Amino acid sequence: MLRCLKITVLSLSLLVFAPGVKAQDTRAQEEKKARLEREIAIIDRQLAENASQSSSMLSDLTLIRKKISNRKALVTEADRQVRKYADSIYLTNREITRLQVRIDTLTSHYSRLVMSAYKNRDARVWYMYMFASDNLGQAFRRFGYFRNLSSQMKSEAQRIRDMQDELAVKKERLDRMKKESEAVKASRQKELDELRKDESKADGVVKRLQKDRKKYQNQLTAKKKEVNALNREIARIIAAAMKTDDQKKKDQVRTQLDMKLDAEFANNQGKLPWPAEGPVVSRFGKQYHPVYKNLELPPNNGVDIALAKGTSVNAVFDGVVTQVFVMPGYNQCVLVQHGNYFTLYCKMKGLVVKAGDKVKTGQALGTIDTINGQTQLHFEVWKGKTPQNPEQWLR
Repeated sequence: MLRCLKITVLSLSLLVFAPGVKAQDTRAQEEKKARLEREIAIIDRQLAENASQSSSMLSDLTLIRKKISNRKALVTEADRQVRKYADSIYLTNREITRLQVRIDTLTSHYSRLVMSAYKNRDARVWYMYMFASDNLGQAFRRFGYFRNLSSQMKSEAQRIRDMQDELAVKKERLDRMKKESEAVKASRQKELDELRKDESKADGVVKRLQKDRKKYQNQLTAKKKEVNALNREIARIIAAAMKTDDQKKKDQVRTQLDMKLDAEFANNQGKLPWPAEGPVVSRFGKQYHPVYKNLELPPNNGVDIALAKGTSVNAVFDGVVTQVFVMPGYNQCVLVQHGNYFTLYCKMKGLVVKAGDKVKTGQALGTIDTINGQTQLHFEVWKGKTPQNPEQWLR
């Protein structure tokens, strides 16, 4: 008995919470799909700009492969939706079949009631049937039967009408799901067609890269110089900032604000907002050339995020602008200190902050710049003198 009660409670809980969970899942999937489509649109614009400016083939390949990754994610999501619709259509068909059987059964029973009422439609026959009873109890039972026959017929007729209405609703729902399923299938096929085109473009870029290895090795050498110069400058600035903080500690004049920011930043790992919305086209850490597998690319101490032109770049947390500087290949950069942590924003223009400014979470620092056909924010997170993977800090 207790086990049955537990099962009943669990079933009721599922019925109560399932619609909310389903709605949340639907919203999450719709938001994911919209984000992937926005990222593809950003990449398409950058590829068009690169083509007009004869930009780096490696950059093109990186963008195309990110686009392919997004396309595959969209196809996977479409497959999931198609399976979900197929399951719902199957279950709805079963419900319709069961409901139709019940309606047929009730209709048959109702027909017998109507026939019985028709046979006994003459009131004189009813009275004779009651008076012919063997005793008073039998007479009352026969009277009750005739009295309830009419209300029973009405009740059965209402049940049949209710079930027919429910059947109509389920059939309408089934038709709607079939149409939606077909629309998802069409969208999936479109994504597959675009995916094949993107893969063909990627193959073309790979072939061009393979034809002139020396040219692209020279590009990489120049890029390494820019990356190494940036890393040295960041290390120098952070070391200087930390030296100043150490002196403050020794003098016991470190502000309460510094301590608060340090603690808050450390406790918000995985929760910080993104500095701007766009696809990550270069990730943290050691990378290798996508064509020449044994050729190591310049290490990335942060991430590179492709953005639409004119996108605002925002601070990810409260802090103080430690320094604003310019580096070859990175244009304007902003370093923001958050206690023992630092965030770096590069490849910007139109800065609206300067060294010493206090900034709030989400506050604009400037706008993204386009360098050699690439509109990409370079973003880093440092814990003291150690670079962190920004994607582990951002939500």
